[in-house]
Amino acid sequence: MSLASHLPISLEFFPPKTPEGAAKLRTVRQALYALKPEFCSVTFGAGGSTQEGTFATVAEILAEGVPAASHFSCVGATKATVRAQLATLQAMGVKRLVALRGDLPSGYGAGGEFHYASDLVAFIRAETGDTFQLEVACYPEVHPQAKSADADLNAFAIKVHAGANSAMTQYFYNADAYFRLVEDARKLGVTIPIVPGIMPISSSSQLMRFSDACGAEIPRWIRLRLQGFGDDTASIKAFGLDVVTDLCERLIAGGAPSLHFYTMNQSLATLEICKRLGRLAA
Repeated sequence: MSLASHLPISLEFFPPKTPEGAAKLRTVRQALYALKPEFCSVTFGAGGSTQEGTFATVAEILAEGVPAASHFSCVGATKATVRAQLATLQAMGVKRLVALRGDLPSGYGAGGEFHYASDLVAFIRAETGDTFQLEVACYPEVHPQAKSADADLNAFAIKVHAGANSAMTQYFYNADAYFRLVEDARKLGVTIPIVPGIMPISSSSQLMRFSDACGAEIPRWIRLRLQGFGDDTASIKAFGLDVVTDLCERLIAGGAPSLHFYTMNQSLATLEICKRLGRLAA
């Protein structure tokens, strides 16, 4: 029996924008439930722009009998709006939140009563006690807006000490970056689980675009191999499966407490990786 066969996993989705997208996501979720995820999280657009879609998708997942976590960003929020949203989520039966500062919408200046995710975590704890399991984000390769690696690490520790239960990382392809983050965080008194975020590789152009936007590094050897495949989609997908499965195996062997898959509302790559890890019958 492999270590991975009993390792908890979680899955992330984004709220669909069309009825067709919603129908497709329902099919994707049903396929992925074979993995028995610990929970499924749903993202929250810049400035709360997808709040309605986020909460609707969370409600659907809960109705399907699977624990659901809502992303919860505080850009532009007031204590009154956050309080109201927390009451809504509590009434829905949500037990887990992913507390984030969130991305600023285009052209949006700093506003609202919360400047950092740590402010949001502290407020949720003060308002709701232990009602919610609180997840926070962290960055093995440093947040793109951080002043320095040390500043980013300290910001993470502050979020944790404000009341986070566990953390999920930005995706990465260099396992050493994750292990170094965990080691450095432990030195700052961070004892909570730090769960690696896993991004399957299905499209070269999509991966480059996302990584450029969020500051995740694509190691040069992976970038060059992907470029070498050109438009050969089958080779890109096969290579991506090998790379990400190897990464997961190394993380599991190194003691990762769980794996969090950024599914991009697709099922095939995540299912195949998990099958290779021994979580599904071949």
